[in-house]
Amino acid sequence: MPVRTSDFDFDLPGELIAQEPTERRDESRLMVLNRRTGELSHRGFAYLPELLRSGDLLVLNDTKVIPARFFCCRETGGRIEGLFLREGPPSEWEVMLKGAGRCREGESLSLIGEEDVRLRLKANRGGGHWRLILEPPQPAVDLLDRIGQTPLPPYIHRADGTLESLDRPRYQTVYADRPGAVAAPTAGLHFTEELFRSLDARGIERAHATLHVGAGTFLPIMVDDPADHQMHSEWYELSTVAAERISIARAAGRRVIAVGTTSVRVLETVARDQSVTTRREALRPATGWTDIFLYPPANFLSVEALITNFHLPRSTLLMLVAAFCSPGDTAGIGTILAAYAEAVRRKYRFFSYGDAMLIH
Repeated sequence: MPVRTSDFDFDLPGELIAQEPTERRDESRLMVLNRRTGELSHRGFAYLPELLRSGDLLVLNDTKVIPARFFCCRETGGRIEGLFLREGPPSEWEVMLKGAGRCREGESLSLIGEEDVRLRLKANRGGGHWRLILEPPQPAVDLLDRIGQTPLPPYIHRADGTLESLDRPRYQTVYADRPGAVAAPTAGLHFTEELFRSLDARGIERAHATLHVGAGTFLPIMVDDPADHQMHSEWYELSTVAAERISIARAAGRRVIAVGTTSVRVLETVARDQSVTTRREALRPATGWTDIFLYPPANFLSVEALITNFHLPRSTLLMLVAAFCSPGDTAGIGTILAAYAEAVRRKYRFFSYGDAMLIH
């Protein structure tokens, strides 16, 4: 029977959508799911080192969230909210604009916070997407670091600028290194330097990949057949060092554990592009854009376990996790929905600032 988007609906009380992070990153809860048996257990994230094996290799996404939310103003005084998506040619931005329905191509907006900077609207790409030119030219990351705000997902509610001093450091992993994401790889938000020291002491290794998470990660699927969904593209890189560490672990029969669905997307993209199907075959360094979409009955070529948060109904992320629960068939849908029902019953916290799962 074909998979339908409606298969990934579930009821979630609004009060379980986490609005703020826990006081300490590793104080979040951790549901442990055996994907073969469906057995569940419940721990704290700080106990992760005890749940892993010596020789396991964690693959973490080291992207860094930029303060991509900004505000600008029309000459008429109308205020517009913007979300920076990516930089194209020098000083040309791709953005989403809210409240720009009356704007026209060629119009110039002033940037709130640096009024001498102008944003000239070059092309309306539809659906709130615009291409604009920054005048005078300057690096996007530098400018947004001065005037931007943390681009929280739409289910976290803030009045403008409130709790920015909390969100700026906490909606960011402690190992974030490469600026470019407009959403955090949230499975990594639970890690602390202390926890990494405990992992090191138990012989659990790490490698970093990069995927600049885009705003499309929050979009629900609007078509009933997932095969008709147009997946968003995100830039990724697997370095020489990371590829070597992963390949050595695979050849030795050690587990490769993806921290987050974004790390899965990097590894599975590389494995497919390089036609890697067995542990004897090494992954090679790679970079590019990926729009890989993994949903049941997808197989997985490079990942043996997954650390992930609890995801939105009807989302590509939930579909990926369901596929991982039972690669090659659709049984994982029932497995993950049963786990989510138990999470709701036990009042786990959901989504970006919420709790985590270890699926193995």
